[in-house]
Parts: sequence; structure tokens; C-alpha cells
Amino acid sequence: MRRIRSLNSISKRCYAARSASLTEPLVRKTSATTTFTPQNIQISKLPNGLVIASQENYSPMSSVGLFVKAGSRHETVDSPGVAHVLRLAANLTTKGASAFKICRGVEALGGSLSVTSTRETTVYTAECLRDDLHSLMEYFSLVTTAQEFRPWELDELTSRVKIDKAMAQQSPQIGVLEKLHEAAYKNALSHSLYCPDFMVGHVSPDQMHAFVQNNFTTGRMALVGVGVNHSVLRQLGEGLSSCTGLGAPVAQAVYRGGEARIHNRDDLVHLLVASEGAASGSAAANAFSVLQHVLGAGPHVKRGSNITSKLSQGIAKATSEPFDATALTASYSDSGLFGVYTISQAGAAGEVIKAAIAQISDVAEGNVADADVERAKNQVKVEYLMSLEDTAGLLQELGAQALMTGTYQAPEAVLQSLDTVTPEDVIKAAKSFLDGKKTMAASGLLVNTPFVDEL
Repeated sequence: MRRIRSLNSISKRCYAARSASLTEPLVRKTSATTTFTPQNIQISKLPNGLVIASQENYSPMSSVGLFVKAGSRHETVDSPGVAHVLRLAANLTTKGASAFKICRGVEALGGSLSVTSTRETTVYTAECLRDDLHSLMEYFSLVTTAQEFRPWELDELTSRVKIDKAMAQQSPQIGVLEKLHEAAYKNALSHSLYCPDFMVGHVSPDQMHAFVQNNFTTGRMALVGVGVNHSVLRQLGEGLSSCTGLGAPVAQAVYRGGEARIHNRDDLVHLLVASEGAASGSAAANAFSVLQHVLGAGPHVKRGSNITSKLSQGIAKATSEPFDATALTASYSDSGLFGVYTISQAGAAGEVIKAAIAQISDVAEGNVADADVERAKNQVKVEYLMSLEDTAGLLQELGAQALMTGTYQAPEAVLQSLDTVTPEDVIKAAKSFLDGKKTMAASGLLVNTPFVDEL
């Protein structure tokens, strides 16, 4: 006979007394919520020269970035490609933890560590839950300032370097941009973002250590954070075991102009013609940015085309062949580039690029309406403000300004500086392009592509 279950094991919900009828509406009691107002961006400088910048927005996620003036332009003549290998070596064994321990430790925290590099900077980024920031920063400090560069681990990176280069070479856009910088400058900014073929597998630990010692100094770093209290970030900055001082001197970029041609059997010709622009943060750089959008900086509608831009409309009158054209600007700490980038069939490459340059000449002659300048300024403003909407964009902008100037210019001030750009400034920028020494980079079947001195 089955045993009867004891009453003690029966849930109270089964025999609870029936309550009285509900005569009043049931109101859920909620505790008072606390509203956190994001703080203004704070910037300070440690006695060792490290710049600290942060914004406390009370997000449950904390993002921290270490910005270092250690891009490819800082490579020496005898160690090209070191910056590329350094970026790929970010997950190798350090003096305080093995590569396996770092990987497992970061995964256990649910965080992430990543590194990116440009011609001027190397950026290490860490993201995790706010409560785990101190634990993650222990690994972050090892990865950024305690590299070991064991010879056998560097040898194992060779395949990754080759894959990285191969993926870049498959993109004609990257190819012409790299060749444009190589032809445009004598030094510094002419260095490629990718390790040259003759250095693949031959970058030594001594070269890596020398590059880090010369560039990873507190005077060339900025530690920035979003979703981090400023005092906490200062403590984390004091824990970085970097060398003090300004590091090795940085060579001034020297613009020279020139030409580079990549011959292959691709029927689409990628062609980029540029002249020297303006340094980042200058008033002239704002004028070039507005000129870029006057001419056409790409489609502004998702999956849209660029047929309404001044470049596209002008080129369409010169040829019936399909094409794509956009203006390009790149600003660095001591120089810049401005030009036009076209993609067309091999037979129409000459017509397309000459028609594109003719549109810049048209602006230089004063044929630009005030309404077009205002529209272009609004587009620049919108692109800038939209880049600050997510944490990654804000962290990038905050770090770039803190590293280059040691200060932060609020968005309102940036918008005001754009408002000061006049049609005369835009015309002057267009004339500067026409009068300046040209640089050209082309890729594809170049049988009908003119040389730079023929433009």
C-alpha cells in the first residue's frame, strides 16, 4: 500500500486559507530609483607625464583604452614592419603571465582585450563589467607594458603576418592607399601598415624590445576610460610599469609627391590622386573636410548611391561608362592628404579621373553655392556627432585628443569651429589641391591610365 505523504511536505500554497475578497486595486510597491547623471569628461596628467582622461556615465560596462604614439611612422630604417608584428603579438606571453593564462583569465571575466594600429598610434582596448575592471586591468597592464617577445613565439607569428598581408593585398582600396602614402612622403608617413616581404619572419626580439623602449613611455601615452571613475582610472594609470620620459624623437613627415602603379589584369582601375592637405586639428583641415563633402564623400543613404554628388554629376557628363568617385581626406599630426578616388573600367580611367579633377577646378574658380557649403558643413557635423554615439567612437575621439593635445575639445566647440568655415576657405582649399604637387596611385589594367604629369 502506497505510503501517504506527510502533511509537512505539502506546499503551503495547497492549504493556505482563502483571503478576503479584493476590494482595492493591487498596487505594487516600488523602491525609489536613483538617477545618475553622466559626469563631464575629466582630464589630468600624472607626474610621470601619463595623460588620464575619463567620462563616468555609470554604465555597467567599463571600457579602457591605452593610446600610444607607436604607429608605423615611428619605425626605424633598420626595423620596418615592427609595428605590424607588435599588433599581432599582443596575445603572447608576458613577464607576469603566459599567453594561455591571459586568454583564460580574460574569458573567465567575460571581458575582451583588443589592439589596433594606425600610422601614428597603437591602441589597446579592454572591456568588461564594471565590477571586474580591476581584475581585467592586471592582464591589461601585462599586455601593454610587460611584453617578453620570446623568439619561438615570434616565429609562430610568421604565418599570421603572411595571412594578414595576403588579406590586405586582396583589397585594391588598401593597396592604392598604401602606395599613395609610400609615394607621397620621403619618410615617416611613407611606412606601410604591413610588414614588408623581406622582413616577414625576420623581426627579432631585440628589434621588438627596442621599439617598445623607444615609444612606450609615459610621455607618449594616454589612458582613457568610459564608464570609469576618474580617481579609479588614475590609480590604474599609476600601476602601469612604463618607462618615463618622452622616448625617441619623432621624425617630421616630409611631403614630396610622386607616383605608384600596380599593374595587374583587373578590368576595374582603382585610381587615387592627391596633394598635401592639412594637419589634424587645424582650421585648414576643417576647410578640406567641408570641401570633401561639397564634392561628395560617399552615399548618405543605406544601400544608396553617390549619384547626387558634384563629382558624380560632373563625371557622368564626360563618360557613359559606369564609375564610382569620392573625395578623400586624411589628416595626421604634422601633415595631411586630400584628393579624389575613382573606380572605373580600364578604358575609361583617364576620362573619369580628368573629369573628377575638373570638378575641383570648378570649385577653385568660385563656382560653389553657399547652400552647398552649408549642406557640406551639416554633413560633417552629423558624421562627427554620430561617431560619438557609441562607446567605441567616444573612446577613440577622447583618446585621440588626449594623446595629441593633452586636452579635450567638447563637441560644441568642434561644431563652432566648423561654422567658421566660409565659401572662401573652401575655394582656397580647392586651389591648394590644384597648385600643390600631385601624388598618384593606381591599380588594375593601366593601359589607358594617364601618368601623374599628364593630369
